[in-house]
Amino acid sequence: MLFNSLIFVAFALVFFVGSKIIGSRVKGRLLWLTAMSFFFYGWWDWRFLFLIIFSGLIDFVAALAMDRDEKHRKLLLILSMIANIGSLAIFKYSGFIAQNIDALFSLSGSYALANHIPEFFWITPVGISFYTFQSMSYTIDVYQRKFAPTKNIIHFFAFLSMFPQLVAGPILRAKEMLPQLLKVTVVSKEELWNGFRLVVKGYFKKMVIADNLAPIVVTAFSSPETNASSFYWWGIIIAFAFQIYCDFAGYSDIARGLAKWMGYDFPDNFNHPYNSTSLREFWSRWHISLSTWFRDYLYIPLGGNTGNKFQPHLNMWITMLISGLWHGAAWTYIAWGGIHGFFLSIERILGWPAVFNKFSILKVAAWFLVTVQVLVAWVFFRAESMGQAFEIIKTMFAFTGPINPGWGLNGTLFISIMIIRELIVALGIKDRINWDSKKWMWFEVFLYAALITAVIYFRGTGSEFIYFQF
Repeated sequence: MLFNSLIFVAFALVFFVGSKIIGSRVKGRLLWLTAMSFFFYGWWDWRFLFLIIFSGLIDFVAALAMDRDEKHRKLLLILSMIANIGSLAIFKYSGFIAQNIDALFSLSGSYALANHIPEFFWITPVGISFYTFQSMSYTIDVYQRKFAPTKNIIHFFAFLSMFPQLVAGPILRAKEMLPQLLKVTVVSKEELWNGFRLVVKGYFKKMVIADNLAPIVVTAFSSPETNASSFYWWGIIIAFAFQIYCDFAGYSDIARGLAKWMGYDFPDNFNHPYNSTSLREFWSRWHISLSTWFRDYLYIPLGGNTGNKFQPHLNMWITMLISGLWHGAAWTYIAWGGIHGFFLSIERILGWPAVFNKFSILKVAAWFLVTVQVLVAWVFFRAESMGQAFEIIKTMFAFTGPINPGWGLNGTLFISIMIIRELIVALGIKDRINWDSKKWMWFEVFLYAALITAVIYFRGTGSEFIYFQF
């Protein structure tokens, strides 16, 4: 069930009307939220409901057992991790692993392991990486005694399966979310308005910007032959950078807006990442819930910044490579993670962000350098194969061919909107406006009216959110 579909509008109306009828009864609200979230997820394929229930039951029981059994706490955590990572390995990576084993042993025989994997396991369940990581963080936090586990299974599944963020985040932390679910908050007019703003901005980013840029990007990458123009491919990668940002940030905005209407507070998942002047800053602004998850549950446990001079780089490389693999079962995603790891190492060794940020003109140079690095990495993220990615990179840096970014009038319009938007934020213009003044309040009303009009009349071809596949 897509946010950008009429069936979801009907679903949301039923959910909020039902919530209003239930009122302040916490148990009833938790049960209603869980049932509707299961319905929402089962809309894609009801069979995968068993997977999220299995993953959740494992972690719910493991957390309770850890709380009662001091002697076997570590063993219970390991079993929980094996179950979660195992389900990811089977449903997301089994085909990829089999294909690479076949490629490795292709010279020694004709047995094709990939052909013997059931077709069902080639289908990646929607959002499996998101809810698996969310469930894993619950048991890890209980093991580290950050909070006591809930004894109410409906309370737990309301947290794990909450439909606004279930299939594409943000990845929630139980420590912040479980207490919220036990409170019945009367949503104020201000929060209703804040939720409305987030929902409208989210739909505009997805349906107007991302969905109008998508055909440009799809046409370029689906062509059997690589266009020989360097400027064309720089233009296409810029279009993809804004497409994936607006697609994913749009989903996160809608999820956060819906949560506000429900009386809950989700963390911000994006903070204008393309305004970053270092890659480290980029990762503090891009997909924040995932980057902090990897920081807290992988990078720091590996040793973080401690150890000899080489160790922090190794820890960072492992984290970024696994981050790439998290995004998809393909070498292109691993390469994307590796490229970010490489550039982050160079950045740390040279220490140039600290030097560049001392002077405004050098900040611009730092921003330009980071943007180029991010764009180069996006090539691998979007490419159909490693061969195509290398061919595109080769063409981009040849600096030959006509100066035509390949955007057309449509692409130029929507990319220009995004560039202007990011400049307004980067230059601090937005922060200098008193939004509480009557003049700007009316401006904001007209602005959101214009955004809604654009969503209705200028939306692109409807498509799934890009991060549903992860």
